[in-house]
Amino acid sequence: QVQLVESGGGLVQPGGSLRLSCAASGRFLSSYVMGWYRQAPGKQRELVATATSGGSTNYADSVRGRFTISRDNAKNTVFLQMNSLKPEDTAVYSCRAQSTTYSYWGQGTQVTVSS
Repeated sequence: QVQLVESGGGLVQPGGSLRLSCAASGRFLSSYVMGWYRQAPGKQRELVATATSGGSTNYADSVRGRFTISRDNAKNTVFLQMNSLKPEDTAVYSCRAQSTTYSYWGQGTQVTVSS
């Protein structure tokens, strides 16, 4: 059974930074595409960023240049560095591990950007 556990969320002022972590257990996920998604109240879940096992990354237009996804395959962990945060970044952030056959989700961590 694969488990993904996110951490690092919290309350931050506009312009601030947070670093989210997603630790995986139960299976070595180095060959999986790892991604971060978010869902704001009343909105659909949206893709934030993905990183392939080969190091290719993809970002939503709304976060490109402010967020950076990275992964440590040896530690089965993926990170999301979020800088220059805006109130519209407020959401529950969840990580996902995806292969051609399987898809696993974490429970999510709340990020609130407010003064």
